[in-house]
Amino acid sequence: MKNSFISEFKEREYFNQCTNSGELDNLMKKQKINAYIGFDCTAQSLHVGSLLQIMCLRMLQRYGHRPIVLLGGGTTMIGDPSGKEETRKILSTKEINKNIKNIKKVFDIFLDKKNNKTRPIFVNNLKWLGKLNYIKFLREIGKHFTINKMLSFDSIKLRLEREQSLSYMEFNYMILQAYDFLELNNKNNCVLQIGGSDQWGNIINGVDLIKRNSGKKTFGLTTPLITLASGSKMGKTERGAIWLDKSLLSPYDYWQFWRNTDDRDVIRFLKMFTDKDISEIDIMKNKNINELKILLANETTSMLHGKAAAKNAAKTAEKTFSAGSFGDELPVIKLKKKEIDIGINIIDVVIRSNLLKSKSEVRRAIKNLGIKVNNNTIDKENSNITFDDFKDNILKLSHGKKNHVLFKITS
Repeated sequence: MKNSFISEFKEREYFNQCTNSGELDNLMKKQKINAYIGFDCTAQSLHVGSLLQIMCLRMLQRYGHRPIVLLGGGTTMIGDPSGKEETRKILSTKEINKNIKNIKKVFDIFLDKKNNKTRPIFVNNLKWLGKLNYIKFLREIGKHFTINKMLSFDSIKLRLEREQSLSYMEFNYMILQAYDFLELNNKNNCVLQIGGSDQWGNIINGVDLIKRNSGKKTFGLTTPLITLASGSKMGKTERGAIWLDKSLLSPYDYWQFWRNTDDRDVIRFLKMFTDKDISEIDIMKNKNINELKILLANETTSMLHGKAAAKNAAKTAEKTFSAGSFGDELPVIKLKKKEIDIGINIIDVVIRSNLLKSKSEVRRAIKNLGIKVNNNTIDKENSNITFDDFKDNILKLSHGKKNHVLFKITS
């Protein structure tokens, strides 16, 4: 373990900004603290775009600090305008509660619940935001916020500069987030909020509000927004989001996502998304890049799905890339005999597999020789799948070298 939480935070490239890193470092060396990260529940699961924040919570626990996981039942009703070009879809309370229940399962996997001193505290900000008296809130909390300052923060400023509409509802979001920090400071002795760099304005508003309200010293710490070396956003692929919910993405697909990491990102991601010691990662830098990618895939998949699933995914990948072999963990889609009797076109099969989203994409892929059936290239878009294409009732469909699906015949 490193000498301090902040020093390792920087070495793992988690560090972006801090209200006072030296003072926070000294505090965390002297005593154990409570720190929180908030997650709005706009979807049925978190995806790998939220994984960096989860790794920060894990690291807090390793240093003996206690993480507070705020699940935004209240703020999700409003919608965070940070980094958004338009207002988020308004979800019902029932949808939000269902999302909260599913998302909590992710933290149950990644965080340690056995140690009473570091066991995560789960809170839902609807508990206090849902009870606010509007007039009282404006008088006691709203008086500390100026429109001039609020307009200077990127979450608001960028939307207005692009002349994109910003609802009054969204405009209030940063005040509510600041109030969350005040509430957690009062009720849970929380002295640190961690968030992505796009949350900086919201976080320092909370620090300022606590100081004005009670005179207490608190801190804000942000992580960089993660983009891939290719320039694309972390967590999104052609096939959709890389979910952290086991029921939404198979261990194999999760393993493959990390195995396909750009060469330029591998060392950085080993630091960010695994528990490997930094000194150990530094020694590995000159290893074969494909060995490092497999290590990254194994470590990340083990963390979410368990070591056995990671091992099976690695074996499946090895089988899948061998001519004529099928991997045991590949997604399986069922085709009825009568569909094959009638004749099913290759384009429809690819769409059914979800390897590509539109027929025009499939046609381009066929033209570029990117579609294969049982490792044999398909070069005609009017090709039909027949019983002869199945080996023991199984057919392997591939898009490029890395995306594969199995089809199985059913009665």
